[in-house]
Amino acid sequence: MSENASPSTLFSAFARAPIHFERGEGVRLYTSSGEEFLDFAAGIAVNALGHCHPHLVEALQTQAQTLWHVSNLYESPQQESLASRLCDNSFADRVFFTNSGTESMECAFKTARRWHHDNGAPERVDIITFEGAFHGRSLAAISAGGNEKYMMGFGPKVAGFNQVDFDDYDQLKAAITDTTAAILIEPVQGEGGIRPVSHQRLRELRELCEEHGILLIYDEIQCGIGRTGKLFAHQWVDGAEPDIMGIAKGIGGGFPVGACLATEKAASGMQPGTHGTTYGGNPLAMAVGNAVLDVVLEDGFLDQVMEKAIFLKQRLAELADSYPDIIEGVRGDGLMQGLKCKAVNTEVVAAFRDHHLLSVPAGDNVVRLIPPLTVGEDDMREAVEKMDAALMSMQNAG
Repeated sequence: MSENASPSTLFSAFARAPIHFERGEGVRLYTSSGEEFLDFAAGIAVNALGHCHPHLVEALQTQAQTLWHVSNLYESPQQESLASRLCDNSFADRVFFTNSGTESMECAFKTARRWHHDNGAPERVDIITFEGAFHGRSLAAISAGGNEKYMMGFGPKVAGFNQVDFDDYDQLKAAITDTTAAILIEPVQGEGGIRPVSHQRLRELRELCEEHGILLIYDEIQCGIGRTGKLFAHQWVDGAEPDIMGIAKGIGGGFPVGACLATEKAASGMQPGTHGTTYGGNPLAMAVGNAVLDVVLEDGFLDQVMEKAIFLKQRLAELADSYPDIIEGVRGDGLMQGLKCKAVNTEVVAAFRDHHLLSVPAGDNVVRLIPPLTVGEDDMREAVEKMDAALMSMQNAG
């Protein structure tokens, strides 16, 4: 599927599929040789509105003609606009813009620790995280995630992150000590295998943080920006708002944008000199982020996401019933669905790709299906047909 090429001068950090894309439109990608693929990977939940959405293209082109970058040494009306909209539609009062999800989580870690420092408890630096978590690739983020594979060869784990089992409330309570600063969780684990946290557990986490005077941090980098049918996944649950939250991926629709959102209380310690970024919040990123919200916050858009999600999950359940030796079950929320596999998940991903459907492997032997939120019903039918053909070929091969 890929033309012959000379040896790459890139780092060998990615196990890349032998294919490259020349252009994209909506839910589809095209190679230079004209092959068409249905994209149910969406850049790993990044292309929330598909490829080359006309409103995003127009916003980026318009901004590019006036101003690209001036740094955060000066006021930014573009940042003020996007920050206000994020706050108006969430728990937050303050926003710090970044370039990526990893940077958003770094800001979240620092914000939590600084709050305790400024409130007379500098010893409170530890953050409790959960098995299966993924919070990025910096040294602190891989230490927070706790995956030994990601930490191997990079020296000692960064101190201050204590991990507990995914759904063991007693273990979580026992892990809270006088040095605990915060609890960090993804309302729906993405890399960990599309594992939603129960509504009851999210409420319990909020209550636990209140009881112990610690902060609640959400990582909605993958499950936010409409992916579950609400702007943020935790908004399905009353009484479970965080103090701090990291977002990225969908908010840029393909352009590098991230943000750390916080309440006035939690952000109070982040004064001039405590944190910074060169590119975060640049005018190009802000124009695209505002354009994404224009679409996602339109009346009825998120309702349509939920209708599509119901349709997709039903079709996936039928597939699982048809191929019980390959697919164990279906799980997820909204347009963030996972096929729990009995076969090796990477082999399933490869089979789907051979039938021109893109998906993403995840932990716990899961295949992620995370199409653009703009996916149509006909697109989903076509995707299921491709999956059916791929699974049939795997079954016949033995």
